[in-house]
Amino acid sequence: MSSVFVRLHGAFIAVSIAALFSAASASAQESSPPLPPDAGVPESEVGADAGPPEEVPAGLTPEEMAEIEKAFGGDTQQGVPAGTSSAPDSTPGGGLPLSIPGGTSGTNFLDMSFILDIAAAAFTSKEPLQGGAHDPTRNGFNLQQLELSIGSVVDPYFRFDANIVYSQFGVEIEEAYGTTLALPGSLQVRAGQFLTRFGRLNATHPHAWDFVDQPFAMSRVFGAEGNRGLGVELSWLTPLPWYVELTGSLTDATGEATARSFLGASNDRVLSPMDLQATGILKQFFPLSDDLSLMWGLSAATGPNPTGYRNRTDVFGTDVYLRYRPITEASNTLVTLQVEALYRRRQVPDDVLTDINTYAQLAWRFSQRWAAAARYELGTPAKGEGGEVALDPLDPEWTKNRDRISANLTFWPTEFSRLRVQAARDRARWRDEADYSVFLALELVTGAHGAHAF
Repeated sequence: MSSVFVRLHGAFIAVSIAALFSAASASAQESSPPLPPDAGVPESEVGADAGPPEEVPAGLTPEEMAEIEKAFGGDTQQGVPAGTSSAPDSTPGGGLPLSIPGGTSGTNFLDMSFILDIAAAAFTSKEPLQGGAHDPTRNGFNLQQLELSIGSVVDPYFRFDANIVYSQFGVEIEEAYGTTLALPGSLQVRAGQFLTRFGRLNATHPHAWDFVDQPFAMSRVFGAEGNRGLGVELSWLTPLPWYVELTGSLTDATGEATARSFLGASNDRVLSPMDLQATGILKQFFPLSDDLSLMWGLSAATGPNPTGYRNRTDVFGTDVYLRYRPITEASNTLVTLQVEALYRRRQVPDDVLTDINTYAQLAWRFSQRWAAAARYELGTPAKGEGGEVALDPLDPEWTKNRDRISANLTFWPTEFSRLRVQAARDRARWRDEADYSVFLALELVTGAHGAHAF
């Protein structure tokens, strides 16, 4: 038995040395210059695996080699992991391996990036009316966010995405969800925590905005973080002759910063499906010409609010996105017009309150590195069923119209950095004077980050 052990030990050393020489040879092949086409290599062998075939070390019997493989290779049964914490690298029962196209079996390729947004701000008012969680809110320097964006195809059936935001005072899981990749019938499901696709702007992150701050229509209706929650979403790309996508979701209706018009910061619990927020979206895309395209959306959300038993809030929205980009000739020009309007209806004790919030913005990228944009926003006070201005439990000071005009200029030193200067006049009619502000914002991106949606 001792002689067998010595032979096994010697064989293990031999196998290890052979592996080291094999790795060194592979490294040398990678670092050497490629052979010219006429180097005498047959075309049938180009790209083939040039590694030597596996051989049994000299002096070992097949039984002893099997002992080495058992000791160092673990359980090699198909679909059985080597340990209790490791996942199988193939489908149990001999099915197709769960490998990602372009990768090796059992390997996930993770796209990860950090996005830093900071801004210097100056306000004429001591109490600016900035409502977004990522807005500059005070004179001086503001850390808008440090976002960690993670994305990966898990297997042929699911994709995983997450956005984790770091602030000066804590960490927040903004989004973390899985998306199906192989459902039939042009269906797709998301599950986890995600921003609902209500309208156009709500589902985007600050680094995809044309402005430093969020339109107050979004923060007033949905909250400082935009409408999101834990839940599930189903989308369907219809087989119509033009692009039509239908989306529906059920999400948690709680959260002061994410479900402001619904249960918000109340301690109400989910006791039935009626206590969830239901959202439905219709998106249509029209290629008007080779250079001009239009996307039009309709959205609706309904859910409970905490003002009384079975009192509910309904939000209806429409959005239009018009994009002009010449592709028939070499040009850096890009012009976009984005308009979004939200109509909110809330049941409160002995009344029904309604208000309208909207914005329209025009952006013009006139060269590869420069762009300019302008935006107009409007919000009306809450009115009761009789048409008179009523007391709004969410914004009691909002008794008159509010409008804001913003303009900015953006410069991209490279695709990984952005500088932006923005000025605005915010006129809340219930205040004696308008508020003026100036922002100087810097954005830095490092790592792999996917392209933004159209």
